[in-house]
Amino acid sequence: MNLLVFCCRLLPILVILFGVNSSFALEPAKDTRQSSYQLMTPENQAMQDDPNLNPALFWVMDGHSLWKEKAGKKNVSCASCHGDSAQKMVGVATQFPKVQKGKLQTLEGQINQCRTSQQEAPEFAYESKELLALTTYVATQSKGLPIAIQETPQNKKDLQQGRQFFNERMGQLNLSCAQCHQDRAGLKLGGSLIPQGHPTAYPIYRIEWQTMGSLQRRLRNCMSGVRAKQFEYGSKEMAQLELFLMWRARGMPLETPGVRP
Repeated sequence: MNLLVFCCRLLPILVILFGVNSSFALEPAKDTRQSSYQLMTPENQAMQDDPNLNPALFWVMDGHSLWKEKAGKKNVSCASCHGDSAQKMVGVATQFPKVQKGKLQTLEGQINQCRTSQQEAPEFAYESKELLALTTYVATQSKGLPIAIQETPQNKKDLQQGRQFFNERMGQLNLSCAQCHQDRAGLKLGGSLIPQGHPTAYPIYRIEWQTMGSLQRRLRNCMSGVRAKQFEYGSKEMAQLELFLMWRARGMPLETPGVRP
């Protein structure tokens, strides 16, 4: 029997085997990523899920007021340009950080950019009630939508730098983000489970803080914890690290406004 005849006879058998026996089928890799929401107690999960219990809703309401409030020399509001946030802001937060006019911009940075250029108003300070409120309000319009960060020619270098920051040891403790939130995720540190570090719910109301806080505040807390020099609020380095973290969480649903212990 020549080789061609043998292969022709063998092919139908292989098709039957692989088509009928599911044990031969290649299954897609399981997504093992996990929001830190899944590590919370049922009580804390209920606090996030129930609008009547979620304290972040106070910031959402303030953000709604700021959206309509005219400001600056031009005396215009966010709504003057963007209209109905429930329509025009859907999906926006899932795309940040993103490169805008050649600069990597976080959502907070874009809000301040709009204030200075479109309203001719002063920037909101980072971690101010106003910036947190407006950022939370905008992000809430995308709740439940998948994070949509992708690598592009425009953000490639920033994404690579953010990845380097994530894997780079820093501080007197000589630890990296990856060593905790990737290599040791699910283990305990000081009695608490180490999360995977996916930023799916920011800005968050953190019970420890008793207030809202941005992802940048949380990152600075981590840097302080390993005795490292903290990146400045609004810095390029902070935006690059935030970009990588959001890319790492791509496809996961946005939970804003989130609650964390």
